[in-house]
Amino acid sequence: MDLIQIRRELHEIPEIGFQEFKTQSYLKTIIGNMASERIELVEWRTGLAVKVSGSAPRKTIGWRTDIDGLPISEETGLPFASRHEGFMHACGHDIHMTVALGLLELLVEHPLDNDAVILFQPAEEGPGGAQPFLEWLETERPDLLPDELFALHIAPELPVGTVATKPGLLFANTSELFIDLRGKGGHAAYPHQTRDMAVAAAALLMQLQTIVSRNVDPMDSAVLTIGKLSAGTVQNIIAERARLEGTIRTLTPESMASVKKRVESLCRSIEEGYECRVSIDYGANYRQVDNDEQLAESFLRYAQDRSGIQAVRSKAAMTGEDFGYFTERLPALMFWAGAGSEFGLHHAKLAPDERLLSFMPEFLYDYFKLR
Repeated sequence: MDLIQIRRELHEIPEIGFQEFKTQSYLKTIIGNMASERIELVEWRTGLAVKVSGSAPRKTIGWRTDIDGLPISEETGLPFASRHEGFMHACGHDIHMTVALGLLELLVEHPLDNDAVILFQPAEEGPGGAQPFLEWLETERPDLLPDELFALHIAPELPVGTVATKPGLLFANTSELFIDLRGKGGHAAYPHQTRDMAVAAAALLMQLQTIVSRNVDPMDSAVLTIGKLSAGTVQNIIAERARLEGTIRTLTPESMASVKKRVESLCRSIEEGYECRVSIDYGANYRQVDNDEQLAESFLRYAQDRSGIQAVRSKAAMTGEDFGYFTERLPALMFWAGAGSEFGLHHAKLAPDERLLSFMPEFLYDYFKLR
């Protein structure tokens, strides 16, 4: 199986959450070519669960990959750039899927004693596929639920051959944040007859920036970022509507609840002070990724002894990943895999080093054999 070709073909067809129809079809074709009586393939929405029977199973070992792309216009200039205008695999999920397919091929050709399950999960970037996928597994197909689960995420800033993880908290709790303000528009010459939402939104934006500095314990950590503010239509009309879009990230669920409570309090004060209506939508919310301590230590020991691999104990990051729903319910581990790209995650010029594909499936397969 030519993993480079597979990765490039997947890179050409990025699709956003729960719209990964071409991606699912492509994956089914590749998996179908691995004809084996040991394989069971099950569809879940636009995702897949693939079970490979072991020769003398004591448990089921799982691998999870995400499969969706992002609404980003690609600027890599690569000959295999996205053919879906306005969409790109800018978070490395094409690499993730290819690693999973390479691992699956090894599991089929060289069966383990234990059963193995590969989960091709949609909608990691939003609205969130892990939680409903997990709920379906628990209620409808518990036989496909692994006893322990592993996953990786590419790290563009790390060189190829590096793997990095830690026991406990790896990624933060995250929540999207959308705030809509509605006032009264009118002519720019008569501002006293209006309720200007450009001004209200600007005031709210500044107040929101005080939450982390004045409402979060300095020994804790949180991020509240507003990445987009929009208001009004043209220069001589008072804005009747405004919208702020952002993200909240915290290291504990308690801090997330506290930050949201303060957001809501500030929005109520804006309603009163600017005589307007304010609505809040928290969008997709992801649980923190908490690595199982025993799995993390086992994996790091294995990686340290592996020739050609540089194992690193990483720090926790404010990155968001819905793999946290799995770590909440199962012994699970996620790690960073160095991908050596000049440009980072969610960048229009992200170009992971494909050399990662030459060793990662075998590296994982050999670790699975030890489980």
